[in-house]
Amino acid sequence: MARIPYIDPETAPAELQETIALIRRERGGNVSNLFRMLLNSPPIAEGWIHMGSAVRFRGTLDGAIRELAICRVALTNGADYEFQAHAPFAIKDGATQAQIDALRDWRGSDVYTPAQRVALELSDSMTSQLDADDALFSSVREHFNERDTLELVTTIGFYNMVSRVLRTMRVDLEAH
Repeated sequence: MARIPYIDPETAPAELQETIALIRRERGGNVSNLFRMLLNSPPIAEGWIHMGSAVRFRGTLDGAIRELAICRVALTNGADYEFQAHAPFAIKDGATQAQIDALRDWRGSDVYTPAQRVALELSDSMTSQLDADDALFSSVREHFNERDTLELVTTIGFYNMVSRVLRTMRVDLEAH
């Protein structure tokens, strides 16, 4: 159960309507439980939607790699909400169901490309160690140009924040 109330977009005060409209534009009309929680602070909700949209929709990083990294962060941090939200995006962006299924023990699986493996290693390192050693970063650079490297690092960092907020605020899974 959520630790603070969700804001209902249908009955929200007038001063939140612009932020709600932004969320709907950026997320295909949907105002998820996460955003309903974030609406308790309009500046946070607005910043979140801008950063999240930049990470997910405006970069050049391969979508399957991005979403696999997000799903790995979610699994590592025990953020079920995040994993359930992003596994379908990973499939949509070119990952396979076998790759999603193997994420818990990705090192023992042969279903990932070399670039995906490096991205998952970086996800694990940044999530558990908060950093990447020089050897790992050198491997990242063998697979990704400067922009995609920055986008991968930023994606992993952003979704570590997302998972921590989801867990600490106990945001409920979406009812389907």
